Amino acid sequence: MSQTSSFYIKQSAEQFDAIVVGSGITGGWAAKEMCERGLRTLMVERGRPVEHRSDYIGEGVDEWNLPNRGLVDEKLAADQFAEQRKCYAFDDHTKHFFNNDRDMPYSTPEGKPFSWIRGNQLGGKSLMWARQSYRWSDLDFEANAKDGHGVDWPIRYADLESWYGHVERHVGISGAKENLAVLPDSEFLPPFEFNAVEAAMKKKFDASFAPARMIMGRCAHLTKPNEKHLEMGRGSCMARSMCHRGCSFGAYFSTQSSTLPAAAATGRLSVATNAIVHSVLYDAKTNRATGVRVIDAETMETREFYAKVVFLCASTLGSTQVLLNSTSEAFPTGLGNSSGVLGHYLMDHLFGAGASGRVEGYENDYYSGRRPTAPYIPRFRNVTDQHPGFLRGYALAGAAGREGWAQQGNKPGFGKDYKAMIRKPGPWHFGLHGQGEMLPRYENMVSLHPTKKDKWGMPQLHIDCTYSANDDKMREDMADTAANILESLGVKDVQKSIRTTEQWAPGLSIHEMGTARMGRDPKTSMLNGYNQAHDVPNLFVTDGASMCSSAWQNPSLTFMALTVRACAYAAEQLKLGKL
Repeated sequence: MSQTSSFYIKQSAEQFDAIVVGSGITGGWAAKEMCERGLRTLMVERGRPVEHRSDYIGEGVDEWNLPNRGLVDEKLAADQFAEQRKCYAFDDHTKHFFNNDRDMPYSTPEGKPFSWIRGNQLGGKSLMWARQSYRWSDLDFEANAKDGHGVDWPIRYADLESWYGHVERHVGISGAKENLAVLPDSEFLPPFEFNAVEAAMKKKFDASFAPARMIMGRCAHLTKPNEKHLEMGRGSCMARSMCHRGCSFGAYFSTQSSTLPAAAATGRLSVATNAIVHSVLYDAKTNRATGVRVIDAETMETREFYAKVVFLCASTLGSTQVLLNSTSEAFPTGLGNSSGVLGHYLMDHLFGAGASGRVEGYENDYYSGRRPTAPYIPRFRNVTDQHPGFLRGYALAGAAGREGWAQQGNKPGFGKDYKAMIRKPGPWHFGLHGQGEMLPRYENMVSLHPTKKDKWGMPQLHIDCTYSANDDKMREDMADTAANILESLGVKDVQKSIRTTEQWAPGLSIHEMGTARMGRDPKTSMLNGYNQAHDVPNLFVTDGASMCSSAWQNPSLTFMALTVRACAYAAEQLKLGKL
C-alpha cells in the first residue's frame, strides 16, 4: 500500500509529547488538537495506510464493471467477512475498508450474538460512517441521575456547548435551526431539501403531533463549504450516495479529508501504521503511562514508543482491549481499573424496528440525486410524560422514495411495454424506523478470553451483551408508534417490522459505548469529567468507551466534542507540569 505522505515512521527513540492510539474520528481529532497546540504527536494505527483520493479504489466504479455487480463473492464473504458482511455499507466497492474476521476473531456466549463491525486502517471507520451528527442535551446528560440507571455524568450540556461549536465549524454540519430543547441546534451549513412527499408528510405531522417535529437529518456533509473548508481542499457534496467508498471531494468529514491534513500541516505529526498496540507502558514509581508497546502487523516484531501523555482513541472495544491487556502489579485487571468497571456497561443503540407503507398520488412529482440524509423525528417519548412500559426514548428516521428501475426490473413482463414500464418511476413509499437508547447494565460486558488469541498473539475479546426487557418494550413501541404515525398521515398498506436478535444482534448498530466510563466517583468509574483516568493522570480515553449512557442520538459528534475538550485540558495540564 502506498505511503506517499512524509509523516510515516516505523520506529523512534524520541519521547513524544503525546501518543494517540487510533486514527478514526476521535483519533484524528486528538492528533489535530494536540499538534495545533504545539505538541509533538505520534498517531499509532493498527491497520494499513490509506491515502486520501488515491486509495479510494471503489470510488466511481460502476456495478456493471465489477464481476458480481457490486456483490462480494459469496465464498470470500463467508470465509473472511462473516460479521462485516452484515453491515449496510459492505459490498465489493468497500470490502477493503472492513476488518478481516478470520484474522481478528472474537467470541460470544452460546445464544448471545454480537456483531462487531470494524475498519482497521488509517482513518478507521471515519471513512465509512453514516455521518449523522446531533448534539446531546441535558435530557441526556441528566438521565442516569434521574432514573438511577448508570452513574451520573460528570458534565452537563453547558460544559460541551462551546466544544460542539468548535468541532462543527471545522467538520461542516448541514441542518436547519429548529430551537428544540431535546436537540440543541448546531452551527449549520444549509440543510438538504425534503422531496414533495416528505414536505407534505412534514406539514401534516407537525400540525398533528406538536410539539414533536419532523426535521431534516443533520449530517457531516458540505452543502455549502466555507472558505476554511475550501482551503483544506474540500468541496461540495454531489449527492452521489457513494460515501462509503471514500470521497475524493472531501465532501463528508473523515480523518483523511479533514483532521489528518490539519495535523500534518503543523509539522508536528508522525504516524505509525501497521502497529498493533499490545498495551500501555506504565511506570509504577511515577504512576504515569510512559508509552505503548506495539506488535508490527507485518513482521510480528515488537517495539515501543514513548510519550508524556497517552490518548486512547481506538474505538470502544479496541481501547478497552488495550487497557485490559495492560496489566501490572498495581493494576492486575487492567490499567486504571481500581474501580473494577473496566469492560462493563457495554451499550449499543436499538435499531431494527419501524413501519413502512405506500403513498397514493404525487405521480407527477420527481426528485434527483441521492441525498445522504433523511427526515428525522427527534425524541418525543418520555420527555414530559413517562411511558408505563420503558425508560428513556428514541428517534424515528425515514424517507419517501419512488420505486426505481431496480425494483421495476423485478416485475414480470417483456418487450416494448416492459421497457416502457421500467423507464417510469413506480409508486411512492414512506417509512419510519427507530433508533433508541439502551440502558447501561453491568452484566453487558467485554473481557479477555482466558485462552484464545489472534494471529498476533493478542488475547481475543469475549463479548457478552444482550437486549433487556426495557430494550424489547422500547422496540415494540417504535414499531407501533411508527405505524400509527404513518396511518394518521394517510399512508396505505402499512406494515410493521421488528427484527429478531438473530437478525439485528447488539453491535450491528455500530454505536458501541461504555466499558471505560466517565464519572464523578473513582470507585464507580474509570475517567473523570475530562476523560482523564482517575488512577493514572496522563492517560485519557475519549472514544465511545468513555460514555456513561448512550442517549438516543448518533454519538459521533459528542465523541468529537469530548475529545477536543480533553485535549485542551491535557495540553494545559502538561504546560503546568501536572502530568
